[in-house]
Amino acid sequence: MIGGVQCAATIRRWRCKRIYLELICSGIYCWHTLRMVASRATLPDLDALDPNELKSLIVAQHKQILAHHEQLQAKDEQLLSRDAEIEHLKLLIAKLRRMQFGSSSEKVGRQIEQLELRLVELEESRSKESLERETSAAERAITRPARRPLPEHLPREVQTYLPKEEACPDCGGKLKRLGEDASEILEYVRERIKVIRQVRPKLACAGCDRIVQAASPSRPIARSVAGPGLLAHVLISKYGDHLPLYRQAQIYAREGVDLDRSTLAEWVGGCSRLLQPLVETLRRHVMSCDKLHADDTPVPVLAPGLGKTKTGRLWTYVRDDRPAGDETPPAVWFCYSPDRKGEHPKEHLSSFSGTLQADGYAGFEQIYETGRIQEAACWAHVRRKFYDLQVAHKSPVAVEAIERIAGLYAIESEIRGRSPDERREIRNLRSRPLLDSLKQWLEETLGKLSRKSDTALAVRYALGRWEALLRYCDNGRLEIDNNAAERSLRVVALGRKNFLFAGSDGGGESAAAMYSLIGTAKLNGLDPESYLRNVLSRIADHPINRIEELLPWNVAAEAAAHSLHAA
Repeated sequence: MIGGVQCAATIRRWRCKRIYLELICSGIYCWHTLRMVASRATLPDLDALDPNELKSLIVAQHKQILAHHEQLQAKDEQLLSRDAEIEHLKLLIAKLRRMQFGSSSEKVGRQIEQLELRLVELEESRSKESLERETSAAERAITRPARRPLPEHLPREVQTYLPKEEACPDCGGKLKRLGEDASEILEYVRERIKVIRQVRPKLACAGCDRIVQAASPSRPIARSVAGPGLLAHVLISKYGDHLPLYRQAQIYAREGVDLDRSTLAEWVGGCSRLLQPLVETLRRHVMSCDKLHADDTPVPVLAPGLGKTKTGRLWTYVRDDRPAGDETPPAVWFCYSPDRKGEHPKEHLSSFSGTLQADGYAGFEQIYETGRIQEAACWAHVRRKFYDLQVAHKSPVAVEAIERIAGLYAIESEIRGRSPDERREIRNLRSRPLLDSLKQWLEETLGKLSRKSDTALAVRYALGRWEALLRYCDNGRLEIDNNAAERSLRVVALGRKNFLFAGSDGGGESAAAMYSLIGTAKLNGLDPESYLRNVLSRIADHPINRIEELLPWNVAAEAAAHSLHAA
């Protein structure tokens, strides 16, 4: 045992000696290295050297200088790469901080809301499909909940519909009251819900027993108890005020009106189908112009059978020439697609020719290649890239870029509403010199920046689209940016916070239709709910070949004419 301890101690001593010797050798090597460096640093006697030796010395010194320069350049590139990465991380952090909002909800509650929304979307889709075919009485009994009597406590308004005939149409005899048929619909008046009792008296001829009665008034949705005002309120609450249907059902329950969520879903689906011809007419109006704003936004959509969400898209196309003094009614048309492939905008714009004001989405490139559609780029997107840099790390380049772009916007604010010719003349006179100066400054600045920096990326984005960014100067009908399309998408962003996702592709299509009508009503200065109430009260009986009479600007003109006539 003692021998083993001694053996271990001996091994430790030998290890220490070996390490010591290695240190000594390393020290000797370093000492010799320092001596060699010092000897090279000492110049020989230049007077004693012949020309050939002097040339060799100069060449050797030149090689050392080049090698040293390469080492310094490599270190500089490493430092620039590191600085660029730091700037990029700061920019990402700043963006994420601005995107962050609200507090996290409970996971279980969130899942319940998602399931509620999915169920509502499925029921809306089922309602749209069922309205396209005649449903048997047995099927209706299975798929639809039993209709409850309308609450007795609600105020009632009686509307009586008398027949047009004042005498018997057969013999001309006097008509006497025989009885009546009565039905009830549930209607919504602002801040009040009521029941309208529709009474149709039956009149019988005293001479020949002929019975006369007024025809039953049509309803927006056949066999539904919902009046146009209530339907408009449900639609606006969902797509304008971003209230899911199950939350609306809870609100009506507090008023003592028990409306199943599935019933509300049927109403929304029925309205979507009923208003489809009007939305198609609106689309044709939007696409008939020669200058259009376009943009898109993601919409999470529940994938059928997977319990997960996929990313659909809502595309917006805006026609609004009012800033150029044009009195053509503005309008917006939304369209849903299950993905962001370039084939979708290509299909949407198949009947359009002119100038498209949009962002740098690559899917538009194949549209521009044909020459049928020209690109007009957006200065707001250019400014936004520099703004993100300025917020992230107070970049002097970003600050100057923002100030230069602000000068362009100041000119635009002065000429808003003027004629296209006047706008073009002022832009070429005042904006063009600022743009030429800005381009020269961007090119000079780019040469001083690291290629990988975020600032260089922002500069290259502007220079890479320069021709499209200048196009607004040569056409007074164009705008400096694409904000008209971005404004139309705000309602989608607000709804996305509440809805979390669409329950199906069909739900996305219904949302696109409603966003189109609501957005166009707002652009024309109408209250969307009042407009939808007007349309839903008329569209069931309105001739399809005169559907354009129900477009928002025509409804507004009709209301103005009636007010003037009444005055």
